[in-house]
Amino acid sequence: MQDTQPDNGGVDAPVSKTRRKKEMLELQALGEALVALGSERLQRVAMPEPLRDAVLDAQRIRQHGARRRQLQYIGRLMRDVDAEPIRQALDELAGRSQEQVARQHRLEDLRERLLADESVLRQVARQWPHADLQQLRVLRRNALKEQQSGKAPKAYRQLFRLLRAYDDGAGSESRGPAQEDRGDEG
Repeated sequence: MQDTQPDNGGVDAPVSKTRRKKEMLELQALGEALVALGSERLQRVAMPEPLRDAVLDAQRIRQHGARRRQLQYIGRLMRDVDAEPIRQALDELAGRSQEQVARQHRLEDLRERLLADESVLRQVARQWPHADLQQLRVLRRNALKEQQSGKAPKAYRQLFRLLRAYDDGAGSESRGPAQEDRGDEG
């Protein structure tokens, strides 16, 4: 970490103690987020081995004081590491990456347009040739009925899951999450 930051005049000005402390607390909070991850998800985050070992140790510690000290140590280790890739990995695991959010909004918009106008099915068929249009029609009809009668949005959610499965490319392997709920094949 640098002790100075460039000023507009090109002269280096010292970083305030408050700002350094804020940065350290942010790194410690990032470390706490790593400690909160399960072991499988933690393996997906790229980080140096000493930091990984410290996080695994913190997960085993149950005493409050010892855990707090270990989290401070993790924060200290984080100062020597580029935290941005770790932050991005955590955001991705939490489903908050910009790409994931944009994808979800795009699929939600498609679902809303499909509910408003059945002709959107042609667009779905062009985008995903393997899509089961009959299943989409049934889910659309059921979702509209649920909205009109004020029931829980079961088909509405299933429609989103099916569109997401098609977007993932999983729609060709399985017929989707609503298959078992349909009961009939014709």
